[in-house]
Formats: sequence, structure tokens, C-alpha cells
Amino acid sequence: MSRALEHWDVVVVGAGPAGSSAALGALAEDPGLRVLLLDRSEFPRDKSCGDGIAPHVLDALAPVGAADVVADWTPLRDLELSHGDVTVSGPMRREVHVVPRAVLDARLVERAVAAGAVLRTHRVTSLANLHAPRPPGVPVVSGQVSADVLVGADGAHSLVRTALLGRRREPRAIAIRGYAPTTPEMAGRQVIRYGTRRQPSYAWAFDRGDGLANVGYGELLPGERGGAGTPSRRLLLEQLEELVPGAARTGGDWRGHHLPLSTWRWDQPDGPVLLAGDAAGLVNPMTGEGIYYAVATGIAAGRTAARAVAAGRPGDAGAQHRKVVRDLLGTHLRHTWAASRLSRSPRIVDAGIRAAGRDRHAFDALVELGLGDGRIDARLAGGLIRSMARPHPPRARTRHPDQRWLT
Repeated sequence: MSRALEHWDVVVVGAGPAGSSAALGALAEDPGLRVLLLDRSEFPRDKSCGDGIAPHVLDALAPVGAADVVADWTPLRDLELSHGDVTVSGPMRREVHVVPRAVLDARLVERAVAAGAVLRTHRVTSLANLHAPRPPGVPVVSGQVSADVLVGADGAHSLVRTALLGRRREPRAIAIRGYAPTTPEMAGRQVIRYGTRRQPSYAWAFDRGDGLANVGYGELLPGERGGAGTPSRRLLLEQLEELVPGAARTGGDWRGHHLPLSTWRWDQPDGPVLLAGDAAGLVNPMTGEGIYYAVATGIAAGRTAARAVAAGRPGDAGAQHRKVVRDLLGTHLRHTWAASRLSRSPRIVDAGIRAAGRDRHAFDALVELGLGDGRIDARLAGGLIRSMARPHPPRARTRHPDQRWLT
């Protein structure tokens, strides 16, 4: 005799930023909703990431009562972008934070549980009925739990995504991350230095404000363009040390990870299963940033799930989520895809950095494109074209409107 399924209004697989945000979104929409949050790990737990928290993340979290997850961590304003001897550095319009994922994820989980979600440590072993539009064919997790709406937020190697869409060939990057003592050169800054290998490839050093900096290196993996195989850990660390001297030598706690990069179009099937964050293949293809996408699409998935449950039409959730995310990120995704293709050319990378050095708007637009929901507007495009035509600007420094130097 089979055991009866335990039924929930919403089940979220994965309790990282996307999953916890989905729970927060659902419970902000309907505080009485029965939400189950599943993750194979116990919190706090570490995760390979650049740890950068853009202001857009806090904008998204504020309406669900979780914008305080960066409390007690020092904000940063200064950014350096460089490729060889082409460099621009200056203040960003809005401050960012660098918060270790062991801290950020645990805080988000705590906020979700405080809002009413139930957290369980559980490794999902199977998924069934993912395409069923309505009961009695509700999604079933591990043969034990069913849900009106299921949210897949289980990361880059998402079991939910594979079960829903099958295995798909998609562009990916690989990166390695560690922590190193903050040097005077790194202090109070986010540093991004482009390398010479398969583009986009860059090293970073982000000051956490507590004596350590998040340091790492990542590059595009071979795809349709062919080329050598996956780079080794040793090669990744060598590239980091070359671009940020001392970072690999003094760093530790190394973790590698793959990034499923966004393309020009994002898809979400119809039905009662929604995808968010890395599980949805939402990672900025130009910078590898994914926290904003995870939080924004997680909250959107939770709110959509709650509305579909309240309407008694969970099978409509997929189409609704697809529309919400496309309205939110569709144009931005097309622009970041175009920017990532352009940035495969070192000449265009240099032109972008030079444009940012000449024009405050270009600098801000590049930051928005890489960290939030920015676009390639006419002024940025014009700056790129002018920099391509006039690649060697005068040696004089350019002063930003806020009186800070760009070099």
C-alpha cells in the first residue's frame, strides 16, 4: 500500500538566493500560504561566488522585507576596469556590498523561515508530473511531497530544469574563487582585470571590508567555437596570479564552479513548474553576475505561484512567470547577450574601457549592464564607436562630474 503524499501549496527546490527569495515572494503575496523550502545542505554553507551584492538586489528585497541582509558589511563605491594598460577607475553611482555567500544565503533563509516557510534538509531524488497542468497530476518531489506549484531554484546543475526541459547545450563559463588578505591596492574597491584567454575572461578582487578580499578568475568555456578543453584549476590560478599579483599566492579556500550563461532569449514552459536564478540559466554572460537575477526572478516566481494557487489555476503559473520575467529582464538579456558577443574581441573590450574613461554616462551604463538591468543605449554605443575610431586618447586625466579622477 503506497504512502499518502504530503501536499503543500508551493514547494521550492533549492534554498539559495533564488529559492529563499521565491519563498519570500510567495509569503509576501499570501502570508497564509503553505510553503516548503528544500535544500540538500544545512545552513550556513559556503558557495563559490564573487560575493558582490549590487544595489538592485536590495531594491528587489526591500518589498519582501529582506533588504537588511547586508547589514554590518562595508559598502564599496570604487571600481577599476582594465585590460592590459587600458584602465579606468572611479566611483560607481550607487554603493555595492561584498558579503560571503555563507552569510548572505543563511540570512535569506532565516528571513524566509521567519516569514512562514518551512525549511527541510533534503536531497531531491526524483521529480514527477512536471508537465501536468492541473490536479490530480500535481508535481511530486522524491515520491513523498506534492505541490500545487513547484519552483526550481536548485542552481547551475538543476535537477528540476533537466527534468522539465531535458539536457540542453548552453554557453557556460568556469570560475575559481578564494579569499586573500586585502592589500592597499584592493582596499575599498572592486577590481576587474580582463585577461588574454577566451573572452570574456577576467580576474577580480572585491574587498569585503573585514581584512579579506574575494578573489578569483573565470573564462568562457569552449562551445560552438571549438578550442581546447576545460581549463585546469592550476591554469585558473595562474591566470589570477598574473592579473592580480599576490592573490593566488596568498589566497585560500578555493572553490570552482560552472556558470550557465544567459542567451538572447529566456524560456519558461507552461504548467505548474517555475524556474529561477541559475536553474533558469540566468547568469549575466558579460560578467558572470547572477545574484540579482536569482533574487529578482525568485521573488517573481514566488508571487506568481501564490497568485496561481489563490486563483485555483496552478497550471497557468508557467505562462504568467514567463511574461513577468520577460517584461522584467527580456530587453536587458538581449543587450547583455550582444555585449558578451562583442566583448569576445579584445579591441572592443579596450574601446569600452576607453569610452568609460571619457564619459561618465558610459561608465555608469557599463556598470548597470554588468551588475543590474542596464542596456546598451545610443550614448554608450556612440562612445564605443568613437573609441574604436580614436583608440589612443590624450594622456590627460578626465575628471568625473563628482570630482573624482578617472585614469
